[in-house]
Amino acid sequence: MRDGFIRVAAVTPDVRVADCIFNTEQICMRMDEACGHGAKILVFPEMCITGYTCEDLFRQDLLLKEARKSLREIIFHSRGKDALIFVGLPWEQEGKLYNVAAAVSGGSLLGLVPKKCIPMYSEFYEGRYFSPGNEEVIWTEFDGKPVPFGSSQLFACREMEGLKVAAEICEDIWSPKPPSISHAMAGATVIVNLSASNENTGKSIYRESLVTGQSARLVCGYIYTSAGEGESSTDLVFSAHNMIAENGTLLAQSARFKNETVYSDLDIFRLLSERRRMSTFTSAENADYQKNAFHLETEEMKLERFFDPAPFVPGVKEDRDRRCEEILSIQALGLKKRMQHTGCRSIVVGISGGLDSTLALLVMAKACDMLSLPRNTITAVTMPCFGTTDRTYTNACTLTRKLGANLLEVDIKEAVKLHFRDIGHDPDVHDVTYENSQARERTQVLMDVANQLGGMVVGTGDMSELALGWATYNGDHMSMYGVNASVPKTLVRHLVSYYADTCGDGELSRTLEDVLDTPVSPELLPPKDGEIAQKTEDLVGPYELHDFFLYYALRFGYSPSKIYRIAKIAFDGAYSKETILKWLKKFYYRFFSQQFKRSCLPDGPKVGSVAVSPRGDLRMPSDACVRLWIGDLDRITAD
Repeated sequence: MRDGFIRVAAVTPDVRVADCIFNTEQICMRMDEACGHGAKILVFPEMCITGYTCEDLFRQDLLLKEARKSLREIIFHSRGKDALIFVGLPWEQEGKLYNVAAAVSGGSLLGLVPKKCIPMYSEFYEGRYFSPGNEEVIWTEFDGKPVPFGSSQLFACREMEGLKVAAEICEDIWSPKPPSISHAMAGATVIVNLSASNENTGKSIYRESLVTGQSARLVCGYIYTSAGEGESSTDLVFSAHNMIAENGTLLAQSARFKNETVYSDLDIFRLLSERRRMSTFTSAENADYQKNAFHLETEEMKLERFFDPAPFVPGVKEDRDRRCEEILSIQALGLKKRMQHTGCRSIVVGISGGLDSTLALLVMAKACDMLSLPRNTITAVTMPCFGTTDRTYTNACTLTRKLGANLLEVDIKEAVKLHFRDIGHDPDVHDVTYENSQARERTQVLMDVANQLGGMVVGTGDMSELALGWATYNGDHMSMYGVNASVPKTLVRHLVSYYADTCGDGELSRTLEDVLDTPVSPELLPPKDGEIAQKTEDLVGPYELHDFFLYYALRFGYSPSKIYRIAKIAFDGAYSKETILKWLKKFYYRFFSQQFKRSCLPDGPKVGSVAVSPRGDLRMPSDACVRLWIGDLDRITAD
């Protein structure tokens, strides 16, 4: 339960229709298994105590009494179990029969939640037996103790702030106004659904869209458990389609047509963070809701949840290709609008033969195509200096030629040397002055060329560099429009790779592939034996780590210690925990100290859910103190 994680289970036991004794044995056995696996919230199917397909047997007094007896046994079996458990059964209340979810924990019956929406269409005729459940909570009695009865109930964990669970039953989620909407507005962060959804062709796809869509709309965890094999097959088949979703993402689902238990680790703090971020999500304490407290032991849990080491990059090639095409279009459309608005006759870029300037050049070519302008509207300026290698120089020239842009070469060595003499800097001292003098000279050349051509300079820096402040202030940091400003480095690579795969030009494709194979470098230090001497990731750390840190720090507001915990899982076998901790500290130091560079960024299009624009997603003081964040990581070191 540390860091807001809690393991949940969607459990489909074997059943026999109307055999409460067998069904109770199976429920208790599965309860033991799930609790042994560390699950803290267990959800069983609708009517699992009796079986959903009892039909007119629901009118038999003997079955109803046996169901209550079984519930009593399940409650007793829950003693000593550190979990909140939901089971389904028929319940007679004031002369009416209801389809209910019973919430059980620690040997107590916490509440009874009746199904609100009773289907009477197609193969469903529940209205023959069951009445629609009431929203308003009334009180009933079980074994001489008062029990709340009604759909407006929350089950709140004493030990985890924000863990509030509410229930709906099967058809409720298919209705135009599911009870889960009210539940979430009243503060529920986890919705459980006890279901008995029969299977027919194509239904599973729609069912999955309902569950994931509802979890996204309500910014909640959603545990959906359905009846399976053992239900009557007189007219229907039930597939035990169990799902666990979180804010639109399907975390786990069962293999259909097999009774099994699926587990996942919900992140309650992540959900709370997302709700705080969304000003349109409004929730408040609702006086009409009955709050039922339950207890869970706070204990260390080994996470089983998958954490993608590349959260900005879709893992499936088809999704990745679609994302790449979409991002290239967003970038190009942003530049197109800026060109139209300014009426510029030319667009200028510094082309280095590296990844970022290559992506910028590809975007500029696409923008020209959108505007039906010749690609020689682009002037790509290569500016060799002390650190330029033959490899990057050749690639820069080839790319410019193949894309149909104008190539201008301006050797800046003498200009930089003159500048060194003017300020009294020893050119043999390869310090920050040595490096930044080159970067600022290049920016001056680009700006002045743009003035000559009546155009504007297109920036090449990406979001990962901006997050780390890996840019020369008023050097490559500056432009008139930064097309890569919200593209992380890990995604830049895939965008260039996608273009290489789809451009249909063999020479261009080979050149782009060689750019992809070139080490990331600003090339500001002299080469060693003709090879790049200055490798960015040796200095600031692996970009795949920094992009991972950036995603969870900005998108969900995770604490540094929580990011460290999940990074160890995501990069297991790739980086040691010491390496992860080292670069995570470096990330926070640089992220806080370099905000002043982001505070005055040029305009640029947002392409994803994370961005660092001072006018949009990241409004952060340039002199904020990093002490709390580093302190959080220092406690890890002490441990």
